[in-house]
Amino acid sequence: METLNTVQRLAIWLLPVLLAITVHEVAHGWVAKLLGDRTAMMLGRLTLNPLKHIDPLGTVVLPVMMLMIGGFVFGWAKPVPVTWENLKKPKRDMALVALAGPLANLLMAFGWLLGIHFGEALLALQPAIGLPLIYMSVAGIFINVVLLVLNLLPLPPLDGGRIVAGLLPGPWAWQYSRIEPFGMIIIIVLFMTQILGSIMWPIISEVLAMLFYVGLISPALFQASLQAIM
Repeated sequence: METLNTVQRLAIWLLPVLLAITVHEVAHGWVAKLLGDRTAMMLGRLTLNPLKHIDPLGTVVLPVMMLMIGGFVFGWAKPVPVTWENLKKPKRDMALVALAGPLANLLMAFGWLLGIHFGEALLALQPAIGLPLIYMSVAGIFINVVLLVLNLLPLPPLDGGRIVAGLLPGPWAWQYSRIEPFGMIIIIVLFMTQILGSIMWPIISEVLAMLFYVGLISPALFQASLQAIM
């Protein structure tokens, strides 16, 4: 498979990245609404319109820059606001709200598996449609698995940190949550020192292997396609 140019790569990644981060945030707000907090709905954030969720840095600048240099691609959207006082059982429910985002990414990864199969079916008859669909589906699987693993790391303000805080006893949860103001700094330091990658890649590989097994997808096809679009 031929390596794509920058414009082609941007076109392939645009929809999967926007869906991955938008649905992730909507899932938070939707579960919060089910559990008693209507803040996200009242602010118009329970919508798949990406304009409502775009963060200029995390949704646009960072992913585009990373694509242009051919590196690791990820991003984020504006967090959906949750008023914890409105939740029925705030401590437990905040953990459930946090879990909703990564679960949405996992479900989307499974959905993109179907895209690969449709792309393969079209490849012989309509290669101009089949091949881009395979590429886009591979991008969708990859970005959703990356976001799944990244967000489940047990570090506030990531979803995994909020889940851990919801499981800890009250005083421990409060002490643990005090890490949150420094969380993004820690993540950036871990990323710059390549420690973050060494933590995430083994987990990403295992999740991808599970998806290949369940979805009957050829790892060789996935790898070749991923190399073409990176």
